[in-house]
Amino acid sequence: MSQTDATESIVGEYFDAYSKRDRAAIEAVIAEDFRFTSPLDNQIDRKTYFEICWPNSETIIVMALKHLQVFGQRAFVTYEALNRDGKRFRNTELLTVKEGRISEVEVYFGWNLPHTVAVGTHRADG
Repeated sequence: MSQTDATESIVGEYFDAYSKRDRAAIEAVIAEDFRFTSPLDNQIDRKTYFEICWPNSETIIVMALKHLQVFGQRAFVTYEALNRDGKRFRNTELLTVKEGRISEVEVYFGWNLPHTVAVGTHRADG
């Protein structure tokens, strides 16, 4: 299996696990040194991701991948989701896969450059 095929498979497992709210499955594809960045989070670690971000999976009814483009160890994904409150949203993410697990996720939905959140922290007012 090529690196590109392996990355696509792992990214698919990640989004499938998130959509199914299957924590064990998502833990299996996220590296121990995982980092997560979004407009509200700047390189938070795996533990913080599961404390702050993972609970959001409970608010999502449907998550549909719209675009997936893989370049070796990296994948750009655009998805649309429907929340339990009826609101829809669309995000794009850049995922990095190393040694068979996702090591980094960057979520794009409108952050500033330079990032306004301190490295390793979460801004709760967003």
